[in-house]
Amino acid sequence: MAKIPFQTLLSALALLTSTRAWAGEVPVADVPGLVGAIQAAKPGDTIVLAPGIYEVHQSKIACEAAGTADAPIVVRAAELGTVTIRFDAIEGFHVRGPHWEFANLDIEGICAADSDCEHAFHVTGAAESTWLHHNRMHGFNAMIKGNGEPIGPGDSFVWPDDVVIEYNELYNPAPRDTGNPVTPIDVVGGQRWVLRGNFIHDHAKGGGDNVSYAAFLKGHSKDGLIERNLVVCELMHSGQVRLGLSLGGGGTGPDSICEDGACKPEHERGVLRNNLIVNCPADVGIYVNAGADSKIVNNTLYNTSGIDMRFAQTTGLVANNLLNGKIRDRDGGTSMKMNNLEEVALADFGAWFVDPAAYDFTLKDGAAIVDLGLALAEVPDDYCGNDRNDGKHDIGAIEYDGDGCVGGVPVESGGGSGGTSTGGDESGGSETGVGSTGGAGTSGETGSSPTSGATSSPTSGETDGPTSGGESGGGLTTGTGGSSGSAGDTGATGDGSGCACRGGSSTGGAGALLGLLLLGLGRSRRR
Repeated sequence: MAKIPFQTLLSALALLTSTRAWAGEVPVADVPGLVGAIQAAKPGDTIVLAPGIYEVHQSKIACEAAGTADAPIVVRAAELGTVTIRFDAIEGFHVRGPHWEFANLDIEGICAADSDCEHAFHVTGAAESTWLHHNRMHGFNAMIKGNGEPIGPGDSFVWPDDVVIEYNELYNPAPRDTGNPVTPIDVVGGQRWVLRGNFIHDHAKGGGDNVSYAAFLKGHSKDGLIERNLVVCELMHSGQVRLGLSLGGGGTGPDSICEDGACKPEHERGVLRNNLIVNCPADVGIYVNAGADSKIVNNTLYNTSGIDMRFAQTTGLVANNLLNGKIRDRDGGTSMKMNNLEEVALADFGAWFVDPAAYDFTLKDGAAIVDLGLALAEVPDDYCGNDRNDGKHDIGAIEYDGDGCVGGVPVESGGGSGGTSTGGDESGGSETGVGSTGGAGTSGETGSSPTSGATSSPTSGETDGPTSGGESGGGLTTGTGGSSGSAGDTGATGDGSGCACRGGSSTGGAGALLGLLLLGLGRSRRR
């Protein structure tokens, strides 16, 4: 082994020592400790909350510090279910700096009036690469809100990009008694946001127009990816008008709060793939409002009115989707429809799958869907993260190729071999569920970077009228086509100010490097 100069080793050790002084684990056990640790946060800090209930009575907790890609700032519990943070405020964590990560937290809004608890996380401005994973959020109107802030040159807007939101559970135990927008993931502007593997349910708006969405990307956001989510509009309660996933939501305005100074198109190059959307009987499961070059592929929609591609800016591909509702081009929207199986009777769903209403898609009879899909480059895997590699793709979100995916609550895949909470096999098995009502999956491990994300911008008011209506089509669809519906769209206006926190991969390697240096020092001295 080559001899390492003693002075070089001492310098390296001094550098490592100084690094450990500003980056490391920061244990906290009460609200003042949590607030103080976040205010003093430095790149590489991991703020670990001791088990317990943290009740916060202040306007928000501001996350202003800047982490880095190699040294994010992490706020986490050791395990989901051990830490509950309760907020009695408009917003909880306001994330405004880059590279923050939040994991394994149960966050509850406890405001006396529903209009007073808006966001568990507000991600704004410079909060690029925020990573929110394996959390549970409830008691808010828009648990996760993303938007721009006028913090650029000449007060120009800046939006957080590359945000990843995955394997969280978001729900409300009762319809929200508010006229404010109700959408668990409400993103206005930004690029490359990823919404993956989330369990979103019971997102009802009990006041105003009674219209709500599970999640949307709008405000001229770009290159968003919405995949492998489970949306159950009606699980704990029913009623109102609850839509599933959307590019464009109810629209955005004024143009000044949207990317490129223009809100149309509402989204560009968005991909919705491998999602399960069930029990949204009052409206569509997927709604594209002014979404240019959209790809709506390999989704399964049960007990919804279908998929709407709406308004002149909407273009794209709708392929390999399985649904009981209709696929409609409305009000000037155009799409290429290929190999969809639509207007399937609910009774047929019941004959093909064990219990689709309870999102158990264990296969009973696959003659209509197995090996009948188109092979699409945009869909390399399925709802469970299993590769679609048997040479013949299936229609819908699940690939029945022997890898064991049968639906259920999303669980983080292990890379090529995915998983769900069902615990069954493709030919049978029962669903076990996870989390408070089914849960958000297993507790998340921090420290490894998420895959690519996208951005958010402001949307303080969004109202979209019911979209149902229009004419029917039937069976497998090929080519292009469309029909116009009759329902109105109000087009929301809104402005927003921002908040920003950020997540990413944890730092590491300093201890190992220190050990190697010490080993080298020992060997040098022995010589």
